[in-house]
Amino acid sequence: MVEQFAARGEDVLLGQPAVVRYPELVEVGSHVAIDAFFYCTTSLRLGDYVHIGPHVSVIGGRGALLRMGHFTNIAAGGRIVCASDSFQGHGLIGPGPVIPEAFRDQVICEPVVMEDFVNLGSNCIVLPGCRLSQGTVLGAGSLLPAGTRTRPWTLYVGTPARPLRRREHTRMIRYARELGYAVELQQD
Repeated sequence: MVEQFAARGEDVLLGQPAVVRYPELVEVGSHVAIDAFFYCTTSLRLGDYVHIGPHVSVIGGRGALLRMGHFTNIAAGGRIVCASDSFQGHGLIGPGPVIPEAFRDQVICEPVVMEDFVNLGSNCIVLPGCRLSQGTVLGAGSLLPAGTRTRPWTLYVGTPARPLRRREHTRMIRYARELGYAVELQQD
């Protein structure tokens, strides 16, 4: 299936089985591993040195987007929701894609952006419109509410996720630069 991607670098692995509903909307960098049981119904833009663990779901439909920077990771069981019903009661909610558009509730469709060095622990949930700033870590089982923007180099935990502590970044930045990446450190 990787040969159907719009663009791909070298050393790209896609475990099987996997469902990528719109492979023509997928761009993948180099040194990318996507494990078995990956399920994706959105556009994808993946940087270099990206790992997506087993049983990860990225949902939202053709108009939705997940963008992952370099050196990013989604651990096993992660759920990335790039589009969702608004639950405002203006239409029918439920089996969204099979309900005629005129009768659906409003849809929130905003990209989820993971900047460089972002890592999500096992079974995390990230909702539409979140921007995970450089170096953010979301602890296992955490929920990042819709529209959240995290602080750089911070560990977030809980439901809803809240900042726990700052992360050390000196060695990661140095290693990325040694690999040839022009990394600028983000500050709060």
